[in-house]
Amino acid sequence: MYISSRGIVTRNFAIAIVNGVITLIILLIAPLGLTAVISNTFLVTVASFFTATFADRIVRFLQPSASIPEIPLHNDVPHSSQLDARSSHEIER
Repeated sequence: MYISSRGIVTRNFAIAIVNGVITLIILLIAPLGLTAVISNTFLVTVASFFTATFADRIVRFLQPSASIPEIPLHNDVPHSSQLDARSSHEIER
């Protein structure tokens, strides 16, 4: 599955917003000051964004690259999809 870099940033931003809203709800229930609630929510949102971006880079690193060309085993033999008949002395036992 291929996602463009704009799609990745949008997804990571959405993850960060959802985590920030959950944190805001949890912290508003706790008896903290408004400054502590806002700063903690902001820090969780930023940390979620960078964590998702870091996880995307790890996944991209672990995925096999599609740009690796196949290495032909025999350079002098033309590639053909047809089977060639072999004589009895060519077959190894």
